[in-house]
Amino acid sequence: MENISLLFIFWYGVLHAFGPDHLTAIADFSIGKNQKKTIIITILFALGHGLSLFIFAKVLEHYNITEYIMGMGDIISGMVILIIGMYLLFMVYTNRINLNKHIHNNEEHVHIYFGKKHYHKKNNYASSFTIGILMGFSGVRGMLVTLSLLESSSVDYTLILVFTLGVILVFMSFGYFILYINKNLLKSLKNVRRAFIITGLISVGVASNILFA
Repeated sequence: MENISLLFIFWYGVLHAFGPDHLTAIADFSIGKNQKKTIIITILFALGHGLSLFIFAKVLEHYNITEYIMGMGDIISGMVILIIGMYLLFMVYTNRINLNKHIHNNEEHVHIYFGKKHYHKKNNYASSFTIGILMGFSGVRGMLVTLSLLESSSVDYTLILVFTLGVILVFMSFGYFILYINKNLLKSLKNVRRAFIITGLISVGVASNILFA
């Protein structure tokens, strides 16, 4: 019975990750990135998502929080995606998304960067982890319903770990899809800007549906 419960919560993690808000956030952070960055971003996003679910679910075990406060999770998720989408569109409109090609060891490398000048800087992965935490609040309600179906009155580390593994599976698969786009389609500045415009518009559309539907 325990194995069935774990399988059930893993499957819920998979279904939960397919939410358009989550995939949109992954696309926002992964578009234009290389393989290493894409993998790290998706894993950190999933870990942040699982951590916030665990913390918030633990709080709900001990305190009776109103439906209004629960709904704030959806608002936070929508606002995060809306801000990211508007930011991407702004960067395209102001010509701050650019492309640089150069050769290392007889192999051409394409770097996509924000700003007027191309320079290497230390990657800040904390933002993807933080966004994962913020967007995790929108999934707590659904996770608690799932746990109630399992007749589980406690949210333990095993359940959250299995749930997070389900989320990571989908995020990694989607991340590799974005990576394929990065490697094969984003070879020119025109395509790069088109990709960011599409991603930005999708983000604004998904966020608007969350906030105003």
